[in-house]
Amino acid sequence: MTTPLLTPRIHPGPDPVLLIHGLASNGSADWEHTGIVAALAAAGRGAIVVDLPGHGDGPALPRGAATTSDLAAALGELIAESGQEQGDVIGYSMGARLAWAVAGTGRVRRLVLGALSPMDPFGALDVNALETAVGGAAPADPIVGMFAQMLRTPGLDAAAVVGLIDALHAEPFDFHEDAPAVPTLFLAGVDDQMSQGVETLAAAVLGAELVRVPGDHFAALASPEFRDEAVAFVTA
Repeated sequence: MTTPLLTPRIHPGPDPVLLIHGLASNGSADWEHTGIVAALAAAGRGAIVVDLPGHGDGPALPRGAATTSDLAAALGELIAESGQEQGDVIGYSMGARLAWAVAGTGRVRRLVLGALSPMDPFGALDVNALETAVGGAAPADPIVGMFAQMLRTPGLDAAAVVGLIDALHAEPFDFHEDAPAVPTLFLAGVDDQMSQGVETLAAAVLGAELVRVPGDHFAALASPEFRDEAVAFVTA
């Protein structure tokens, strides 16, 4: 697929599962290194591993060049281009936020949302202050400072990640709107403070399941329990 918004990497196999990584990570770290792509292959499924703007091999993205809806549409097109009318999607943290939006395109069959919270860290973020802080200025807001520190992670294109955050900021997350109408599994680490309130999200999605797995926000994704639950759900 040719798009200024995404860089996909295809792992061959039937009915590939779309995998969307979290902030300050990349597709390889979240899905290949954790064994999830290999587990899907063992279950007879392919995978579409995405790098979002500024992450891994993801493209550059200037501020104002996209919205959440644009990213969701591009992700949905990856499913269509894989030959599926609807496909299964697994997203983690920021990737789960995008996966929720992809469900609204009608392209999703089954959905796994890891480490998602009803609180939207992007909608309330001062993106102007973040852009300035990434450039080296000390921010007054500690939340801006936290994000700026994350964007200094080696391997990130900080300016492109600011563009991605700006896209999410342009359409704040409101779980009361456009709740997924497909079979949905929520996965959250028992020690993950960043997925507080996930029970509220699960209650807002008809028939959704919520499973707790070991670990905090970072360790939960790497746990065998997360891998096994996510792969079992999309291959059932």
